[in-house]
Amino acid sequence: MQKLSLLLIASLVFSFSYAQPAVGANAKEISLPNAAGKTISLSSLKGKMVLIDFWASWCGPCRRTVPSLKKIYSAYHSKGFEVYSISLDNDANDWKLAMKEDKISWPSVLDIKGDYAGPWEVNFIPNTFLLDTKGKILAINPSHQELEKMLKDGLK
Repeated sequence: MQKLSLLLIASLVFSFSYAQPAVGANAKEISLPNAAGKTISLSSLKGKMVLIDFWASWCGPCRRTVPSLKKIYSAYHSKGFEVYSISLDNDANDWKLAMKEDKISWPSVLDIKGDYAGPWEVNFIPNTFLLDTKGKILAINPSHQELEKMLKDGLK
């Protein structure tokens, strides 16, 4: 019983030390280059509801979400919604090819060194964070149905 208690305490300590930013927290700044080499900062999108999308070209589940996300983007972009995709690819050419194949039109940047995955505690992908217009985290990994509902409510 004592071993089980120690194991539970250790796992709780470990899980809290690697916790993602909490809902309601201010989003941490991100500033990375896009495919053209222009730096795009997350703070430049303030005033919009933003879905931060950590992904990679080799991630099947990430790529499978693109068609659904494109529909949501199409419906809400003109109302103040933006997607800010952060690729965790190790090869810029793989990232650029995936964007071309998937016809990604929203801002996409490359975190080739993983400088931002760490501070955001991204331990798996796809991993998304929905921000309100002031840069506060509204939701972590919402389903596309939840995302659409939050956008309907938040972009009135």
